[in-house]
Amino acid sequence: MKKAGITFYCFLLSLILLGQNSPRWINDALRESAYPQNAYYSAFVTANAANETVNSMENAVKRKVIESIRVKIRSELITGNEGYGTIESSHEYTKDETQSSAEAEIVGIKVESYKAANVIYAFAYVNRYELIGYYKNNLLVNLGQIESFVKTAQNLKVSGEKAKAQLQLDVARPLFAKVRYAQDLLTAVDPNVSTDDLQQVKIETLYNQLTQMQAQLMQGVYVYVESNENLFGQKVDIVANKVKAELAKNGCSFTGDVEEADFILNISISTREIGKQGSIVFVAADTQIQLHHTHKQKAVYSDEIAQKGSSISPEKAGRMALNNVAPKIAEKLIFWLKN
Repeated sequence: MKKAGITFYCFLLSLILLGQNSPRWINDALRESAYPQNAYYSAFVTANAANETVNSMENAVKRKVIESIRVKIRSELITGNEGYGTIESSHEYTKDETQSSAEAEIVGIKVESYKAANVIYAFAYVNRYELIGYYKNNLLVNLGQIESFVKTAQNLKVSGEKAKAQLQLDVARPLFAKVRYAQDLLTAVDPNVSTDDLQQVKIETLYNQLTQMQAQLMQGVYVYVESNENLFGQKVDIVANKVKAELAKNGCSFTGDVEEADFILNISISTREIGKQGSIVFVAADTQIQLHHTHKQKAVYSDEIAQKGSSISPEKAGRMALNNVAPKIAEKLIFWLKN
């Protein structure tokens, strides 16, 4: 009996010590008091230590908090709010931008865990007001970056540097997804959020400016092409036509008026027979190219390229050489035209 009493005393002592050392959030009443639902998003999970690890439990409880907020965001995207853009709104955001609002990560979530005996406890929480403060600031930061990129693009467009202007807009556009996400989260977690808080008017103004400018730049960089291709005395435009086709795929347009051009491209090619092997003739297309930037008033790129071709006659071999050199020229030019 004496031994049994000592064992029971030790058991009681261990429970007392466990209670003293365990975090307060393990207790339901204390957790609900310290982290009330009106001020926190939280989740609490327990599991047998034989089946789970501390890391897996922490990940699981964090996912529960994230999903609870995402559910609210999805709800807002479906039901909408008066004065606030929804999926079908005048925002005209892309499907990917809208979808990202319900899938993005949530910042500021804190995760705690505790292991006692064979049980793992995990608790995750985020303060609603800290969340609101963070995403209001996040919205303003991304909005400021968009505004800066759009302004820079406008200045570049005026100075004739259309390629660089387009690059500024390409960087700015993905930021609208982040802005949209901040808007959606604020709408979901802050019942008092206003259109002024959401920067609705400014965002729509910038979005329209960006979209309109991209439409204007869709015509691309204007290139004036001067080509002198000599195929054994015959004047051809094989390379010029193929280079234009490749550059057009990358947003370039072509003009016959040199005064309208952003760039002037000079192509000079001559062909020469370099050898035979049986009935096969080998021909080289000796190519010189120069790209002149009209606004900077200087040559920004020049190169010499020799490309071979082979066939049963010098003319056919020369045509093959010309066809082979065209994509190499286009590949080199794309970088300079975009920069």
